[in-house]
This record gives sequence, structure tokens and C-alpha cells, in this order.
Amino acid sequence: MDGHVATLTLNRPAKLNAVTPPMSAALVDAVHWCDHTPDIRVIVVTGAGERSFSVGSDIRELDRYATPWDFRNRTDYCDAIRAARTPTIAAVNGYALGGGLETALSCDIRLAADTASFGAPEITLGWIGGGGMTAFLSRAAGPSNAAWLVMTGERIDAARALEWHLVSEVVAPSRLLDRARELAATIASRAPIAAETAKINLRAAHSLPEDKALEYERDLQTICFATEDAAEGRRAFAEKRPPVFHRR
Repeated sequence: MDGHVATLTLNRPAKLNAVTPPMSAALVDAVHWCDHTPDIRVIVVTGAGERSFSVGSDIRELDRYATPWDFRNRTDYCDAIRAARTPTIAAVNGYALGGGLETALSCDIRLAADTASFGAPEITLGWIGGGGMTAFLSRAAGPSNAAWLVMTGERIDAARALEWHLVSEVVAPSRLLDRARELAATIASRAPIAAETAKINLRAAHSLPEDKALEYERDLQTICFATEDAAEGRRAFAEKRPPVFHRR
């Protein structure tokens, strides 16, 4: 934790940060802890080492599930990241494949090293992703590009990921984590209730009809406007000084 920013690192570099069931459970717990720690305002998710963000679930662990139904109802780290109240930033430092791509897609903002690559290789093994791959990939990259990735199993590089709007920015590997933390610090300096509300509103905007999305946005704006932080923002503007927000 650095100031108001927590960094969660997938730490199994020798296996390209492939996620085991204990790692999944630990990530779920870590996200939950961040959400319930008032000082944390932004979460950065990244991978250990220089080669990989994450290649998703460790395939050798999948046969440990007694039945397909047990596999269906497993603890899912992507679900936890998407459900986080706290804004999230993915710092994609290498391979983002399968569940690793889903992990990145589950974050609100994605930055990538110029050495990163992205792919949905599950089809080469006989199945498809189940952690939000099609839903979130098609929203980010568009239906045709999503189909290209999901149906071929082939990878794209960071430049194409930027072109396809999978990521917001591509930087040198040596700058990636610093850049992610700079962005996180900027968000953390804003009113935290407003930032969390913006996250809720952005997610809702994808699933609500336009008239309902506008109505919901107005309601959320009203809630934010009634906070002490909003009053502080107005005072600071009038007094020509930076605001100091307290999550109230």
C-alpha cells in the first residue's frame, strides 16, 4: 500500500502467474480487504516478473474439480475484481492470456507495457473463457475483434490492443507500474465517494436502456452532491485551494 493506493500482485512468475485455487481465494480476500479499508481508494493489479501479467487458471489444476458443476461454482477471482467497489487499474506487464485477459478486462482501466500480448487461447484446448471473456471483450474491442480473438485463440500485441481499445495507454515496461500508480494517485486524490459512484454508473450505463441510464445517473449525481466531500469541493473552489476529501 502506498498512500491511498493498494497494489495486488499475481506472484507466481516461474509459472507465468498462472492462478491456482489458493491464489484465487487469496485474490478474492485481498479485494474484499481493500474494499473494507477506508484509506484505500484505488487498486492496481499487476503480475510479478517481466514476462507475464497472468496466463489465467493453472490448467493442471482444473482436473482437481470433482465435477463440471464444481468447476462452474468455483471461487472466481474475476468476479471479485468486477464486484470491487474500489476503482481498479490493470498494469499489464506481459502475457494476458485466458483468465489473465479476463482479469485485465475486469479492471476499470487498463495500461500495458509495449511488450504485453493478449489472447483468448481456450478454444485451442476445447473450451471457451468463462470469467467474462465474451461479454467484456466485445464491449471493449467490438464484436468482430472479440470474435477474432475468441474463435482463433491467437494473440495480439500491445499496439493492436491499443488500436482495439483493449487498453488506454501503452508505455515502456520500466514505466508501467510507475505510470499505473501515477494514474491511481490522481484518482485517489479525487472525492472517493464520487469515484466509486462513477464506477457504478459506468457499469450500469452498459446494461440499462438510455432513458433509465440517464435517470440513474441523475440519481447518483444527487447522492454525491449531498455528501460532505461535495460541499468541501464547492468551498475549495470558492476559496481557490485544493479540496481535501474525507469520504463523507
